[in-house]
Amino acid sequence: MGEKVILPGDPPIALDIKPSSRARRLSLRVSRLDGRVTLTLPPGASRRHALAFVEDKADWIRRHLADRPDAERPMPGATLPFRGADHTVTTGPGRSVRLSNGAIEVPHRDPERTPARLMAFLKHQARGALVEAVDRHAATLGVSPAKLTLRDTRSRWGSCSVRGDLMFSWRLVMAPPEVLDYVAAHEVAHLVEMNHSRAFWDTVARTCPGFEAPRRWLKQNAEALHRFRFRD
Repeated sequence: MGEKVILPGDPPIALDIKPSSRARRLSLRVSRLDGRVTLTLPPGASRRHALAFVEDKADWIRRHLADRPDAERPMPGATLPFRGADHTVTTGPGRSVRLSNGAIEVPHRDPERTPARLMAFLKHQARGALVEAVDRHAATLGVSPAKLTLRDTRSRWGSCSVRGDLMFSWRLVMAPPEVLDYVAAHEVAHLVEMNHSRAFWDTVARTCPGFEAPRRWLKQNAEALHRFRFRD
């Protein structure tokens, strides 16, 4: 079971310590997506030795954290990507979030609720787009997915369980439509091939020809989609 500790200093460092039966040595990772610092412990490693290792790397950790792009809280006047295009967040008299001439219009009342409203809007749009894409790819491959859930994941854009449950990051709706479509095709293909073999990628290509370009876009732009903070 993991442990969270705070390493004192300027600034303090929040550290996740995670034992791993498969790790062969101490390893340190600083996520450029959310700034999470993770120390992986191999079997037999002592906590004291692990903390000494982190303290020795403290300057390196702080340099990496300083290089990470600052999170942006979308408010009226900000620009937010939606389906691959930048939209200005504006206010209007309505009671719900809506698209309006290349802008995303949010209710003018209670502006501090804007990030939460935008997140709810993006989740709703993502679900509709992902359900459509999953159904289409599943029909092509002759498979039947189970449950579809949305999360705000940091380490992966989608997953497929052995039961056939599919999970996706709702932030995919901020990417170009072909990127969301590729991720849907990728996870549906796992219902045929639960691996990343050549047969798996051939299956992806059956429903998503030219998937290499959106796959590359996602690798290159992950940080841009994760830089927005919708909750405190």
